Parts: sequence; structure tokens; C-alpha cells
Amino acid sequence: MEKSEAGRLLEQAREMWEAQEWLRSAELYEQVLAHYPDEGPSAAWWYDAALAHKFLRNWAKACELGREAAARSPRGEQDPAFWNLGVAATIQRDWATARDAWEGFGIPMPEGEGEINGAFGPACVRLDTGGEREVVWIQRLCPTRGRVMNVPATKGRRFGEIVVHDGEPTGERTYKGRPVAVFDELLLFEASSLPTLHTTVHAADASDVDALVDAFFARGFGAEPASGFHMLCACCSEGRIDYDETGVPTHSGSQTVWLAAPEAEARQLLDAWAAGGERGWEGLELFG
Repeated sequence: MEKSEAGRLLEQAREMWEAQEWLRSAELYEQVLAHYPDEGPSAAWWYDAALAHKFLRNWAKACELGREAAARSPRGEQDPAFWNLGVAATIQRDWATARDAWEGFGIPMPEGEGEINGAFGPACVRLDTGGEREVVWIQRLCPTRGRVMNVPATKGRRFGEIVVHDGEPTGERTYKGRPVAVFDELLLFEASSLPTLHTTVHAADASDVDALVDAFFARGFGAEPASGFHMLCACCSEGRIDYDETGVPTHSGSQTVWLAAPEAEARQLLDAWAAGGERGWEGLELFG
């Protein structure tokens, strides 16, 4: 391929990129890269081709091209080629490549091999299940993967499931006075076996509801009172929300509580809780 022809194809690739014709753009970049894989700007071409396949959710291809982009990018300097490769490799469960990509980006990894299950701190993820959007807290297991620590009120989503999120923040929350990024979900990585139930509880004091939540979490289950949910418009959700776990009031009186637990265990915990004071519950049902 003559360089003049390569230049024409690169111009077309950029035009297709601007038009968000991701597949065609990637194809044009790959045509050029087949002949000029190591030109001065080729790292950017590999990166754009890989990113196009990320947008298409073609993770195998994003991983394949991402390896080429990362191989031509500087290590330890937070180059985005390594980040996108880390995401694609994680989704492909290619843990050796994922570990190397995160190290290449500049993030130390836990010792060992295989699946990454570290303690990377809290974050928030905006779940998206065909129109319903809900922000939940996660405990990050790696730079792009985390376990859901709320009981979602969105049908079909569950406490304890593991999700993969994107790397660009789309909002901010606070946790113990510190800012925490909100990321958009890319996919559900691992489902949770815990069903979601809901019940109506009656409590004389807010501390009674807190005691119920604590009882469920002590058993590795989840509980989420209705008073803990905040309805936000899309604009506010993608902005900065200044509240943390100590700033969300728990209400007394009667309210719905979402629970993540097997039904038999949920009934036992509810009965034990109700026996501890002026408390009661009714109408335990499967949610969703």
C-alpha cells in the first residue's frame, strides 16, 4: 500500500469516527495498520481501532487490538491504552493480560495470579437495564470491577452481584466526607444468587430500622429501607451530590424495606428483630 493510499484511508477512518460509524472506522484503521503497524502515529491508530470495538462491545476484538496499542504506549504514565486493555481483558477473563495492563497504566496489583479480588475502595455505579437507571454503591475488586453493596430497587438487579464499569466518571457522591466517583455500568459480570424481597416494617424509632439493616448485613445479606433512596433527575444524578452514609436519615414509622436474603432466613431475621421492641413487619414478597 502506497503512503498516499494510506493517508486517504486514514482520512476516511477519521470521518467515520466523527460519524460514530465505529465498525467502518476500525476496519479502515486496520487496513492501514496491516501495512504500517509501527509508524510514528501507529499507536494512536491501534488505540482508536480498539476503542471503536469497545464502543461496539466487541470485547474480544477490543482486547486483541488493545494489546497492540498498549505495546506501543509508555508504561507507568496512565496511558489510556492500558486502561481500555485492562477493561477488555477483564471482561474476557484474561487475568494475566488484565494484571499487566493495570500495572502498565500505573496501578499496583495484589500479588498472585488469576482473578483479581483486591480492596480498591468504594465507588458508585449507575446501573442501566433498558431504561431504568439507578446509582448503587460498590466495593471495587479491581480498577473496573466491583460488588454491589446496596439492594437495588431496579427489577432484575441484585445485592452482591459483580459489575464492570467504565473508567470515565459521570457524577460524584461523598463517602465519609470524601468524594467518590460515579461510573456507568458496562455489563453484569457475575450474577448474585440472593433474591430480592420487600416487606413493610413498623418501627417506633429510626434506630430500630438501623438495627434491622445491621442484622441483615451481619449475616452477609442486604437491607435497604425506602428512606435510604433518593429520586434524582438525570442532570442532578450526573452532578455532585454532597451526602454520605451519616447524612441519609433513616425514618421511623411504617415504610417498605428491600431485602436480599433467602426467604426462610429473611423471615427468621425479621421475627428476631420484631421481638426486640416496638417493632413489626408484614407482607414479605418476592420483588421482581
